[in-house]
Amino acid sequence: MTSYTDDKAATATLSQSRSTSWDAINPEYVARMRAQNRFQSGLDIARYTAAIMRRDMAEYDADSSQYTQSLGCWHGFIGQQKMIAVKKHHGTTSKRYLYLSGWMIAALRSEFGPLPDQSMHEKTSVPALIEELYTFLRQADAKALGELFRDLDSAREAGDTEAAEKVQKAIDNFETHVVPIVADIDAGFGNEEATYLLAKRMIEAGACCIQIENQVSDAKQCGHQDGKVTVPHEDFLAKINAVRYAFLELGVDDGVIVARTDSLGAGLTQKIPVSQNPGDLASQYNAFLETTAVDSVEDIAEGETAIRLNGDLVKPTRLPNGFYKFKSGTGESRCVLDCITSLQNGADLLWIETEQPHVGQIGAMVEEIRKVIPNAKLVYNNSPSFNWTVSFRQQIYDTWGQEGKDVSAYDRANLMSEAYDQSDLAIAADDKIRSFQADASREAGIFHHLITLPTYHTTALSIDNLAKGYFGDDGMLAYVAGVQRNEIRQGIACVKHQAMAGSNMGDDHKEYFSGDQALKASGKDNTMNQFT
Repeated sequence: MTSYTDDKAATATLSQSRSTSWDAINPEYVARMRAQNRFQSGLDIARYTAAIMRRDMAEYDADSSQYTQSLGCWHGFIGQQKMIAVKKHHGTTSKRYLYLSGWMIAALRSEFGPLPDQSMHEKTSVPALIEELYTFLRQADAKALGELFRDLDSAREAGDTEAAEKVQKAIDNFETHVVPIVADIDAGFGNEEATYLLAKRMIEAGACCIQIENQVSDAKQCGHQDGKVTVPHEDFLAKINAVRYAFLELGVDDGVIVARTDSLGAGLTQKIPVSQNPGDLASQYNAFLETTAVDSVEDIAEGETAIRLNGDLVKPTRLPNGFYKFKSGTGESRCVLDCITSLQNGADLLWIETEQPHVGQIGAMVEEIRKVIPNAKLVYNNSPSFNWTVSFRQQIYDTWGQEGKDVSAYDRANLMSEAYDQSDLAIAADDKIRSFQADASREAGIFHHLITLPTYHTTALSIDNLAKGYFGDDGMLAYVAGVQRNEIRQGIACVKHQAMAGSNMGDDHKEYFSGDQALKASGKDNTMNQFT
């Protein structure tokens, strides 16, 4: 990427070569517009953000405190506001990503209306949301740079050289709002060719990281619901290969693949893979099947299946829907095998979908994986599907009990009660929730922490509070005191919603194009001036 100064000089040279026909073109305005449009395509973004993720992964390997985080979003505006908030409060977007949740696309972006997380939504809505998110992030860059350009002009007009140099330095060192997106491709929306085609569209839209799960595509369930069915390793690895080929075809050599296993909560498999050699992946997968011994042909009923497993003839337990059952209690072992196999065959990161946020449980599986793959790293869903309050209060209750502390003042079955909110147990549980991400990254190999559905819940909560007051006794005060006044006090850029939507950038362009004839929106009668 060329610098602001270099772009200005190059445009000036180009303009001069066109004699007088380009006299109306101001080289500095061109440099500004180029700075505001740093990324020319989604592939530019994918290559840029993939390099960021690879660097972050290496830094985490060297120091587990350098984990990364993201929040899920279902609209470009939400993703944009998250990164604006991150820069405002933390000064940098380093180690902060965005997450694109298939659940939220199904629930909020499908033309069918709200749908469950079962891959029933339009597959094209996935790359469409990636493109939308990056459109809004790029607009955030343009808006922020536009404000710096106006500050630069003001400093020059005032003859304040020191201020002008300070603003110029801020322009030259501007950090983009464009960050990596971990994008959910569900189970691939079909066979491996369908997975490849969708992955290409996602990468072309800007995705540098694609997360794919080992469920059956046409029987896919939300990771925190029942009825999950996994596929044999060979089927899953074919889809991992399909995603890698898509990255390489498009020149995103650093593209990241997250292999997600749902085996911990999945008690069924779609089919019995064919074993070619003793001990191969198929035979390892089949060893987890629930079976009954076959002593004679009379033990096999009409339509039943029998296989030879470890030298014995057995019948796998088959349900009326044709799926086969796994032995109970094998979930963690299957997860470990899934993870090792995926990392050995092209995946970069792992996702183990668990039923609770427990560092010990996750860490025990990672310990087994790392015996084979020492640098194995996880992406972990800090899911709103968990009742975090109950889970951690119960963990503290159990720990205290094991340590011999008196817990007689607490009812373990009722720890969600508001009556406990100020108790010592609740305070200790909240401390563990606060440190969960750091603890899990240190003790359980978690490189990236995400919350899948935060803005689904925050939107519902904020709308509930506004509706309660606005349609009740508070009337307009519910909005003024609950929303606008807080925006002003907290310096939320969206209080000037016209500017946030691009009005000031439009004025800048009108001035570039029309000079003194420009009809601007930001004059004295613009009511946004009330928020200056």
